[in-house]
Amino acid sequence: MLSQVYYIIRSRLDGNYLTANFSQGSSGTKSSYLLMFREDFEALSYLNTHASDLSDRFAVESIPGTQITGLMKRWGFAGVGIVQDPLLPQVEFLSSVS
Repeated sequence: MLSQVYYIIRSRLDGNYLTANFSQGSSGTKSSYLLMFREDFEALSYLNTHASDLSDRFAVESIPGTQITGLMKRWGFAGVGIVQDPLLPQVEFLSSVS
């Protein structure tokens, strides 16, 4: 995972990343997972399929695997969601270990 380049989607309006958010348990604590794609065209397909009317408000950025941990700490993400199929979508969620 560290040697691979991933692609992430970022808002052009406020700079936030595209995430999946979950509420955990009865406490309602929310956790955010950064959505990542293995190819740039998969990220574009995801946008065009699920938010075609908003796709011009987002940009696809590349990030090396070595920078993911730092990005997760800086933004407070609980983990990452690697999108396996952008059309359905099927996502593999991985939590960070503290």
